[in-house]
Amino acid sequence: MPEIKIVKNPTEDFLKQIGVASWETWDCPVTEFRLDFDETEKAYILEGEIVVTPDGAASVTIVPGDYVEFPAGLKSMWRVTKQLKKHYSYD
Repeated sequence: MPEIKIVKNPTEDFLKQIGVASWETWDCPVTEFRLDFDETEKAYILEGEIVVTPDGAASVTIVPGDYVEFPAGLKSMWRVTKQLKKHYSYD
């Protein structure tokens, strides 16, 4: 089963190295929806909070300052509990 990778408070050097500042930004209000990944998404959370529940696995809570990789093949439910704003990029 594909696993979500989370790095809590990555260094500025790491964020510069991967080019987070040049990634697109996505905003989402408080809501709930299904999200299945065809490709790996890399994300850096700027604001808000999401609870992601992969099919057949425990929920993970993602908060501002988290760098996250959602792997290709991940099938999940998303619950945005606080208005979300993130930078994101696809491989």
